[in-house]
Amino acid sequence: MSNKKPVVVYGASGYTGRLVCEYLREYGIPFIAAGRSQEKLEEAMRAHVPGIETADHEVVQVEHSTDALTALFKGASVVLNTVGPFAKFGHEVVQACLAAGCHYTDTTGEQDWLITLDQEYGARFAKAGLLLSPGLAQMYTTGEIAAQLCLETPGLDTLDIAVFWGGSPTIASTQTILVNAATSKAFHLQGKQYVEWQPDAGLYQLAIPGQHEMALALPWGGTSHPVWFKRDPRVANVKVLGGVFNKPLMLGVPKIVEAALKATEGMNEADRYAALSQTAASVMNTMPPRENPRINKSVDSVHASGPLGRAHCVIYGNCNYKQTGLLQAFAANWLLQQPPLRAGFASGCQAFGHHALLGALRHFGLVQAPVLTVHV
Repeated sequence: MSNKKPVVVYGASGYTGRLVCEYLREYGIPFIAAGRSQEKLEEAMRAHVPGIETADHEVVQVEHSTDALTALFKGASVVLNTVGPFAKFGHEVVQACLAAGCHYTDTTGEQDWLITLDQEYGARFAKAGLLLSPGLAQMYTTGEIAAQLCLETPGLDTLDIAVFWGGSPTIASTQTILVNAATSKAFHLQGKQYVEWQPDAGLYQLAIPGQHEMALALPWGGTSHPVWFKRDPRVANVKVLGGVFNKPLMLGVPKIVEAALKATEGMNEADRYAALSQTAASVMNTMPPRENPRINKSVDSVHASGPLGRAHCVIYGNCNYKQTGLLQAFAANWLLQQPPLRAGFASGCQAFGHHALLGALRHFGLVQAPVLTVHV
């Protein structure tokens, strides 16, 4: 038996990484807090992970390369990756997991990254009996839980999904959102085929359950749901829109993306990424405060329809980054005790079951009981 701690949190000094460590501590799971800066990691653990003195953990600085990460991961069982943009930094981590024999999860919403993982790595992970589960996060998994609850009613083939939350994105999320919006297409699912969202459509207005005021939304890179449901025989069409309740922030997003696109036109990939990162830093360059459930609320709403039936599921919650941290820790806890329900490329619900994930979120007080109405 290896004496290596069984779970590695890569990117542990970031906002989400700290919360993953916090919930691993609550589950009593030994872990390695890894990243590129020993100083930042130690400071993050000391100042931002409550009760860290009672956690069985160690801090490890590691170079971001496949070889160095493979050496770190060997002997562990699960890698929880929070280092984005994942399309830029994810390949080395995934390759190292495969080489070291570790399950992989991440928190991405980058649709192009999910498609790449499915095409390039899914079969290899499945053959090795390992889970490859990107996008295990509130913005994707909680809405997927709502969708799966709707789909328990037979005969529904179309999903209309809305995801909203209160507060502001983190530094890393802002960078990932901007880079992804400026460099990748966004797709919805129509008749089992990927169809591109109109790039210049601007903001959409949505009616959000539980409030009278209309909210502003964007395709948000297409999200992970069209990818997850593309191979679901029940589902033919998936559209997802999302955003924050902060209207001024939402109004500014298309303008920021448009300006960034113009400013970086004609640049090579490296220069463009540097320029987009600088733009993202000008938008958000400080860590948001620890989430407050009275401010940081979340709403996941799914309308599912078919020729002769309809279902609507709403999940009200709070602290979307805490939800993400918990979902990651739950995955590690499961994988250390039993195999996933599906190996290879799989969503959180496909790997662990939507009722199990919902139970964890309810148990830790992060979501209300779903409000499900069905008409058939």
